[in-house]
Order: sequence, then C-alpha cells, then structure tokens
Amino acid sequence: MNRFGTLFNVQIFGESHGACVGITIDGCPAGLPLQVADFVEDMERRKGGQQKGTTPRQEDDIPIIKSGLFNGLTTGAPIMMLFENNNTRSGDYEKQRSVPRPGHADFTAHHKFAGFEDYRGGGHFSGRLTAALVGAGVVAKRILKGIEVKSNIVSIGGETDLEKGLQRAIDAKDSVGGIVECVVKGLPIGLGEHFFNSVESLISHAVFSIPAIRAIEFGTGFAAANMFGVEHNDAIVDATGKTKTNHAGGVVGGYTNGNDLVFRIAVKPTSSTPKEQNTLNWETNEQEKFSVKGRHDLCIALRVPVVLEAVTAIVLADLILIDQKIPRIIKK
Repeated sequence: MNRFGTLFNVQIFGESHGACVGITIDGCPAGLPLQVADFVEDMERRKGGQQKGTTPRQEDDIPIIKSGLFNGLTTGAPIMMLFENNNTRSGDYEKQRSVPRPGHADFTAHHKFAGFEDYRGGGHFSGRLTAALVGAGVVAKRILKGIEVKSNIVSIGGETDLEKGLQRAIDAKDSVGGIVECVVKGLPIGLGEHFFNSVESLISHAVFSIPAIRAIEFGTGFAAANMFGVEHNDAIVDATGKTKTNHAGGVVGGYTNGNDLVFRIAVKPTSSTPKEQNTLNWETNEQEKFSVKGRHDLCIALRVPVVLEAVTAIVLADLILIDQKIPRIIKK
C-alpha cells in the first residue's frame, strides 16, 4: 500500500491540498550526517526550475524533520519529515467534482473509497507526493557511498530536442510525455536476489510508485527482442565483471554485475490538460465536454529525473543494507 522496503523502509503519507505531504523512513543507520541544507538541491530540481511546462504552483519544500535526527546526525530511530502545502487553490476542483478527468485516478479512487477520498488536486494520487519521495532519496543517497545515481531527460514528445518537443505541446495547447534515463555507477557485484526480489523487480516496483509512469526497460529493453543471442550477450572482459557491451543494463540473473545500471522510463502526458475532451458526468450519467482549468504541469517528465534518482536510491540503499546482513561463504 503506502509502505516499501525491507530494512530501509519508507512509508508515505499526505494529500495534495491537505496540510502536508511527508514520509517516515525506518531502518536508516545511525550516525549519518544530515541537515536541512542537504535537501535544497534535489528539492529545487523537483520543481523543474520554474521552466515553461511546469505548474505555476510553487511550494517552499523545506523539510520539517520531526524525529530521527539529533545534532546533525541520524539517530537510528525512524526519520519523519513533512513538507507543508501552503500554496493551494482547492476551489479549482470543486467545479469538476462530478466529472472525473480522463486518464487520472479521479474515477477509480472515487469507487475504491466510496467518495470519501480527498479529490482536491488529485489528493493522495497527486504528483505532489513526489516531494516526499525526493526527501527520502536524499537520505538514501547518504548510504550509497561511492555510488552515483544520475537521471536525465532523453526526449519530450518524441523529440530529442527537448525545447522543440515542449514547444509542440505549447502550440497544441495540450500536455506531452517524455522518456527519462537513469544511470547508476559504482555498484558492487551481487546486489539483489533472484526471482521476486531481482534488482529489476524492485526498481520497477518503486518506479511505478511515481505518478504518470507507463513503462520501463533495462539495457537494450524491447530492442533485445529483435537481436540474436551472440549480438545481445555481453562478453566479460576481466575479473571485475566489466563487459564489452552493456545490453543487459548492468543486471544479470537479478543481480548487479559490476557494470553501469542503465534503465529508461516512459512518462505519460499530464492527464490534466486544457484541451477539450469527453468524460462521464457521474451525477447525470451522461458524457459531456470537459476541459481542465487550474494550475498543472504541461510536461511531468521535466520534474521526473530527480524523483527517479530518489526511488532508485531507496531501492539500492535497502539492497546494500540487506547484503551487509547476509553471511557469505568464504572460499578457502
């Protein structure tokens, strides 16, 4: 539900127009240096730099850390942090209560929770909650010593020229999607478990907790289906596990193999679009024309790179802590 992880465990809470969003992190080792200033860079990146294509809604996103930190060091107790919601306009959503946005969780949430859900701004299903994920990612990155997690936008609207892809959406007065790639360098060999807790399984699980994600591929991904085995297989070069190519994306048999972990995700166009479309009015039980008003992202992909880094770091931090707990057979 709202909890993820084994040893490094996170539980997310809050709603878009509620008092705050936040996250509780359990299992973080004691003694890690951590202060509010450490969150600034990633929280600013999540805002998208106030560039065109992102929502005019702006929040300070300064974490309020309620527990688990003392004298600038983690204590080993659960870390609870909050991000206040101060710049909300809930009235924008009163008018559309009976007309769920196509592509959004309005309709499914209404049925799941029998109408008791907080529908303002998407409630618990809003991208606003990614602020909490990024906060947890900052902590997780503290555990990943010597490991670099970096994400970047590969394309917007099918264009590798990001500005061009974004302008196409602006001209069409519609939203647009994009592709984001994540590369992790410095991973040891053997993180992960086979079958259900493979590296790909856990990262995919975490990635789909990010609103608006439609697909994921590791290494060559779907292109592998069109390759011959001898072409796709990564020849091992030396005892460190280095391979001549990296079609596997750094994962073999569910385990990291010492090469860069490489994967890409597809981000759908924002469901809330000013473009007129049809939807069902559940009060009249008839279809009607519908256009979303209010403040929304034109392209969610602009905000995703740092969120993708965060969930990836959360998974890897958990796997590293698990790996440290597992006794190893020493060969004589």
